[in-house]
Amino acid sequence: MDLKTYSRSFCRIFFAGLFGLTAFTLPLVSQAQDTKSLSLEEAIRLSIKNSHQLTASEARNEQALANLREAKDNSLPNATVSGSYLRLTAPDVSLKTKAFGNSDSSGGGSSQSISQAMYGILNVSLPIYSGGRIRYGIESAKYLQQAAMLDAQNDKEAVILNTVNAYINLYKASVTVDVVKENLQQSLHRDSVFSRLEQNGLLARNDLLKSQLQTSNIELSLLDAESNLKIANVNTNLLLGLPEKTILITDSSSIEKNINLKNLEDYEQLALQNRKDILALGFRKKAATTGIAASKADLYPSLALTGGYIAADIPHFVSITNAITFGVGLQYNIGSLWKTKAKILQAQAKEKELTADEAQLDDNVRLRVNQDYQNMLLSQKKIDV
Repeated sequence: MDLKTYSRSFCRIFFAGLFGLTAFTLPLVSQAQDTKSLSLEEAIRLSIKNSHQLTASEARNEQALANLREAKDNSLPNATVSGSYLRLTAPDVSLKTKAFGNSDSSGGGSSQSISQAMYGILNVSLPIYSGGRIRYGIESAKYLQQAAMLDAQNDKEAVILNTVNAYINLYKASVTVDVVKENLQQSLHRDSVFSRLEQNGLLARNDLLKSQLQTSNIELSLLDAESNLKIANVNTNLLLGLPEKTILITDSSSIEKNINLKNLEDYEQLALQNRKDILALGFRKKAATTGIAASKADLYPSLALTGGYIAADIPHFVSITNAITFGVGLQYNIGSLWKTKAKILQAQAKEKELTADEAQLDDNVRLRVNQDYQNMLLSQKKIDV
């Protein structure tokens, strides 16, 4: 093969490989260049819409509503229906009542054989008094449902706060990369100037090496800054429900806001009055207090209106229809006299635990407000400097 033929073959192979590489990398480049301009308000909206945490909170709220409905349903009438079909052997039937025309008749002399029996019973009961168990159960379920609703609101506020922090971190990481790149360009320009000075004998080589070392350190800082930017970008995408490879462009105008600071005591009072987790814990404490009364209600009897319908048929022997019953039923669990005390102690311990949790949460909120307030003052002083 001569040189000309070899050159033509090499060119064909080179351009074919270049075309294949371009076709392979073009989708990756287009995917990597998928950018999205994002304001803080839009980021908050997307995070609320796509948050898995808020979906779980909504499910817990729906469960609390279902528990409240179940507690209310306990005040509705109860109805049971039962029936049976029985096969009998040859029984000995002896009737001891004059209603059948014989004071002492036995089945042994009967000409009819009894081989089956059927019956059905319908019972209906309406609770009138249960010692307060139903009322306390409904009241406790209401408190727990309100606590679940406040938990959902608190989770929503937490999602918004995480979104704001992620957005600001992404903005800071992007600005850091730009600043380090600018520093790197200045350092490279300085290296080129120092190199010419060193070649002309106007600068010591040691000074040139120091400048180049500083440039290398800036390059390492740029690598770290770019890595942090990628991580912050992925974290924000996951938080907002966007594809991981989407490049987000932040808007600095949406986070530049003037804040007029109040007194520290004002912030503490606002936090204690408006924090959803504190309010939710207060409702759980009320539910625990109601639980003590519900446990004590087991010491009282239950009273209910009762009614029923009975139908039975024993072929060749007896048939019963339209047997309607009604009256008042009283029920009392004697075992509650020695079993209820443990339930009361458990409910009182739960109330005590929630009281301690409420005090601890109050302290944590005050500490967090103080920390954030001092950090805000420190940030303002740093900006002034």
